[in-house]
Amino acid sequence: MSTVTTDAVRGKNVGTAPAYFSCHDIHAYYGESYIVQGVSFNIHEGEILALLGRNGAGKTSTLRAIARCDDPALKKGEIWLDHKPVHTMTTYEAAQNGVALVPEDRCIIQGLTVEENLQLAQIEEPIGWSIERIFDLFPRLKERRNQEGVTLSGGEQQMLAVGRALARDIKLLLLDEPYEGLAPVIVQEIERTLREIKELGITTVIVEQNAVAALKLADRAVILDTGTVVYDGSAEEVLNDEELRHNYLAI
Repeated sequence: MSTVTTDAVRGKNVGTAPAYFSCHDIHAYYGESYIVQGVSFNIHEGEILALLGRNGAGKTSTLRAIARCDDPALKKGEIWLDHKPVHTMTTYEAAQNGVALVPEDRCIIQGLTVEENLQLAQIEEPIGWSIERIFDLFPRLKERRNQEGVTLSGGEQQMLAVGRALARDIKLLLLDEPYEGLAPVIVQEIERTLREIKELGITTVIVEQNAVAALKLADRAVILDTGTVVYDGSAEEVLNDEELRHNYLAI
């Protein structure tokens, strides 16, 4: 395996089309803890990118930095989405400009029904999918539209979290551990949904410990190790490279 440097990332994906999304040399901190250490990658419109790595590699922190969450604090670097500088935006402004983060804990709002959780996402412009269209994508949610969101099963809560993101007019969907704690049959249903979303041209980044499942879904993969990019290339190559998977994904 070749030595990884900041100038030569293994599997570096070089395309000719302009990137729809890019982050360049981003550095982010939790207090004094230096977590995201110069991460750079591009995504073309409509692609699914699997952002992978061992526990503690900086995957969730990278997603949160892209979404402009307060923690970790972005100290350096640029983030661009559809020619707009996300790195200059607040969390709210990033969301207004099409960045949607579905966090691992899903953040379903207690005391609100399924339908009310979706309605709340549409209080302000820009509005995305209609609630009925979301129900068409997730028939289970339609069946439970009047049930309190936090009483749903884990898989149903994940569907609601994704549906709530789609209720906005989004350009970049960031999914943090969407398969966490779900039964295999529910994972398959979430995968089906993500494929449908891809067909609609929504650009997606998925962070997932179930790396094989994420790679089978993704077009491309970026692997992080201790906050830096060590691989940027095709998802298929990672699936076929046992040494790479063993060294950086422990699979």
